[in-house]
Amino acid sequence: MRCPFCAHDDSQVKDSRPTEDNSAIRRRRQCSGCGARFTTFERVQLREVTVVKNDGKREIFNRAKIEQSVSLACRKRGIGQERLDQLISGIQRQIETLGESEIPSGKVGEMVMEGLRQLDSVAYIRFASVYRDFSEARDFEEFASTVRDAAHD
Repeated sequence: MRCPFCAHDDSQVKDSRPTEDNSAIRRRRQCSGCGARFTTFERVQLREVTVVKNDGKREIFNRAKIEQSVSLACRKRGIGQERLDQLISGIQRQIETLGESEIPSGKVGEMVMEGLRQLDSVAYIRFASVYRDFSEARDFEEFASTVRDAAHD
């Protein structure tokens, strides 16, 4: 494993253990070159999936992009990292088990929205505001009222 600090090609595993939800192996490593310590995660990947963007561009599915979006939406909401990891792993499993080699980015966005809707209404609205490109306060009000109405049903 390449060191993220000095780019040396060799590191030693000092400790390995499963993550809280058993979806990955967490490894603590030490660089043989500079001695720096860093953490890596090993996850199961069932298949390689390509995400088709709205403009037609294609890119390999990147879990880190979902992690970043979900973390931003859930910032300062008091949601534990374990619950976020479970949500993200669940979305990744859904995508990989569809059996498709390509998936539209819109479908990925809808999966994230559904997961956030079940997790936290504020995070759901935050994500939706970017995903659905809200441009005015009225957009927030209308969307928030549908969330509030759905919660009362």
